[in-house]
Amino acid sequence: MNPNPRQIKLLQQVHKHASCTVDELALCLEVTVQTVRRDVQRLSEAGLLARFHGGVRLPNSTIENIAYHQRENLHAEGKQRIAYAVAEAVPNDCSLFINIGTTTEAIAKALMQHTGLRIITNNINVAAILSRNQHCEVIVTGGVVRPRDYGIVGEATVDFIRQFKVDIALIGISGIEPDGSLRDFDYREVKVSQAIIAHAREVWLAADASKFNRQAMVRVAHLTDVHRLFTDSAPPEPFPDLLTQAQVRCDVAG
Repeated sequence: MNPNPRQIKLLQQVHKHASCTVDELALCLEVTVQTVRRDVQRLSEAGLLARFHGGVRLPNSTIENIAYHQRENLHAEGKQRIAYAVAEAVPNDCSLFINIGTTTEAIAKALMQHTGLRIITNNINVAAILSRNQHCEVIVTGGVVRPRDYGIVGEATVDFIRQFKVDIALIGISGIEPDGSLRDFDYREVKVSQAIIAHAREVWLAADASKFNRQAMVRVAHLTDVHRLFTDSAPPEPFPDLLTQAQVRCDVAG
């Protein structure tokens, strides 16, 4: 399904709080309880929510991400704010890694006015966006293309990335757990992200508020491997202390 704007706002509330009652959602969305129940029914049938008596929560799957076209719509406004903040911080005339994700694709769109960038990416969507900027050079990695999101993964991708050392790695992530670990769902994608992190002078993480306390199966890295975090609202506990301990600069996009 393609959620409508009200359903997207409902999903954002559940992602923000991990679980909500039907009454809370009706109050927040300014609609009737019956409307919320109908939306919850559709969203749970699509696998985007899990129902319990009187409310809903996030699905518990740690092995499968939300479908790409659904992720495109989720938290779109927050991702756009993050993208503008990242683009403002990226200087002209530098080299970048950009990995797979809908947030990094938003960043690519925000970089269209930059000049002198050399971008290496395993994301065909990012390459298609930035290749329209005649003042930048885009290099696409080798590897296996995932049909569901046009991400490029595999050992050939890792070997290609190891040839470079770039100024900044712009990475997205599926989840940040309370111990500070960064996690994702596809171990092949994780191997690529780890190579990107290892071959960048600085690592900038772009993650909207829904990524905090979200679980996924495979460990990518830790907050101590990150230099800057760009997000769309103040991180919840225990992340402020974790970020301070890891010496990560946190930019909250206004």
